[in-house]
Amino acid sequence: MSIHPNSAFDHAPTVALTADAAQHPHVFAAAFNSLRPEALAQVYSEDAVFVPRPGDRVTGAELVAANAEFQSLGLPIRVSPRHTYVSGDTALLIVDWVIDGRRPDGEHVHLEGTATDVARRGPDGLWRYVIDNPFGTAPA
Repeated sequence: MSIHPNSAFDHAPTVALTADAAQHPHVFAAAFNSLRPEALAQVYSEDAVFVPRPGDRVTGAELVAANAEFQSLGLPIRVSPRHTYVSGDTALLIVDWVIDGRRPDGEHVHLEGTATDVARRGPDGLWRYVIDNPFGTAPA
């Protein structure tokens, strides 16, 4: 199943964040599948770290650009949260994910992993990623 690139512009650039840490991976997936980098950026804290490849970390504008690169595949992500551990305003999320399908140019893409992510509850009571490590324990 692919998402037509122009369909992303039919949606508002905002996402509904959640007060339930266990639901945050689903919020991430909805933002990712919107194909709008600005919507996806909302699921992260301002000081977030993203690990686009094992051993590589990015923040700020580089984080947004790295996620936009994944979104440019034009394919949806599916997430299956495995574990959620919450202590106060911090949560460890272990999430299986897959991006699979044919790009608009016909190329088959298959990416998958088990993310090891850390989220923080903000003063507004809503969760955002502070560390997004989609390839978890993959060797660097």
